[in-house]
Amino acid sequence: NTFNQLIEEGEKPYLTIGLTPVLCEQLASGDFRNEFNRYLKQKIEIAETDIKEFTKYGENQYFLIAQNWRNFYQRIWDDFNHRYHQDILAQFKELQDSGYIEIITSAATHGYLPLLKEEMSIQGQIRTGVCTYQRHFGKEPKGIWLPECAYRPRYIWQPPDYPSEPYEQPGIDEFLSDEKLEYFIIDSHLLSGGKAIGVYLSRFDALKKLWVQFEKEFEPITEKDFKPNPYEPYLVGSNPKKRPVAFFTRDPRTALQVWSGEWGYPGDGWYLDFHKKRFPGGLRYWRVTDPKIDLGLKQIYEPNKTEERAKSHARHFIGLMQETLNNYYAQHQKPGFLCIPYDAELFGHWWFEGPRWLYYVFKFVAQEKAIQTTTGSDFLANNYPTRVVSLPEGSWGEGGFHYIWLNEDTRWTWKIIYQAEEEFKKLLSGKSGSDGERILKQLARELLLLQSSDWQFLISTWHARDYAEQRFSEHAEKFQRLVSMAQKSTKESLTQEEINYLVDCEKSDSIFPDLDLTWFIPKN
Repeated sequence: NTFNQLIEEGEKPYLTIGLTPVLCEQLASGDFRNEFNRYLKQKIEIAETDIKEFTKYGENQYFLIAQNWRNFYQRIWDDFNHRYHQDILAQFKELQDSGYIEIITSAATHGYLPLLKEEMSIQGQIRTGVCTYQRHFGKEPKGIWLPECAYRPRYIWQPPDYPSEPYEQPGIDEFLSDEKLEYFIIDSHLLSGGKAIGVYLSRFDALKKLWVQFEKEFEPITEKDFKPNPYEPYLVGSNPKKRPVAFFTRDPRTALQVWSGEWGYPGDGWYLDFHKKRFPGGLRYWRVTDPKIDLGLKQIYEPNKTEERAKSHARHFIGLMQETLNNYYAQHQKPGFLCIPYDAELFGHWWFEGPRWLYYVFKFVAQEKAIQTTTGSDFLANNYPTRVVSLPEGSWGEGGFHYIWLNEDTRWTWKIIYQAEEEFKKLLSGKSGSDGERILKQLARELLLLQSSDWQFLISTWHARDYAEQRFSEHAEKFQRLVSMAQKSTKESLTQEEINYLVDCEKSDSIFPDLDLTWFIPKN
């Protein structure tokens, strides 16, 4: 809606947005369409119940907010069903085809690529992401969001905390090159050398061993008097026989200004508080007030105050961009490129007024002659980098390395993943029975789901830890039973019970319906 409003007003909201393969599959499913409508109707009913109760007790301020909620969810229901015909992906495709936005892909299930053991797994994650993008948007993606901005160069690698001999593992960029992907995005500390790890290495021996192993092999490409700058793109190429891939660097200053709930815009006292909800129903009626105070001290939300705050913060943000780009131009005598990525869930979910802030940012940028918005591939088309640099191993996670995904609480998950990778590789290269290919395809789906980095993240941060452990274990159990069935199918027919189990797996984990086993075969 924000994009379409800008376009209807004559603006061109050039930006790059990442729609992950799993999200695309979810948005395209009939289940999502039905559940989303049910969710919206439920929210409308809750708001109407609150309206009656606030009317009964004379709570006029709360009554007005409840009316706003009812109207808000009713507008979304109307747009979803009548304007977008329940097809959100088609609307994004139209925006891209019209030249207003660029959609980039990601790894199939957001697998944490630097820690995956087999080339087959990395290839499968990326290739599935590319092919899923092609199916939904009718063209090849030009850019990719690496899960967690996690990158690893080519070096003699050994799986952490798992019995295996060291071997040469291709750099993540090599897999991107194979898929003709033009660019990806890194966190700023990787460009400056990558040593943003500090105390985290001492917390887990396997992580420390992995870093020592990387440091021993890593040879940075250096030039006299050259200091990489986050405001211009570079190329990275771990293998001289393959085309290098461009990358952009996240700007830390503008990132913090929006991301931080403590001193960033979302923490402003007038914005809607995310955490305090009315029981029953779960609608929110209070403002942030102060991000550090107790929920009981939160003051009532005043929607009429937030529009001006969003405008003010948008103007401040434009000023930050101008200052950063002016400083770069003064030093280098050429325009700079500011890469400012955020998780899309920030806008509207964590920060309710985020879409309005984004709207005003694009409105105000259009009035500035010194700043132009663009997409990743459009910028590269006119400013393709020529300098190749080397990047260290790391991510944008806490500590800058792999700690959030590899630690004492998650080490057990990696042992299961590594064993599953080995078993799938062996089955893929062997002979199969009459139901073999069908079983292998479902095995591939279960392996991809098992590899999702979300499980380790939720375990490490204690956000729905029980749910993550349960889901991970369910996929591991399905994988192992399907392995036994695949092995059996080479010698004898499956029982009806086993066929029924396969059908159940295909129904419950039906993601990537066009999955092709050749996607898992490395191109080299």
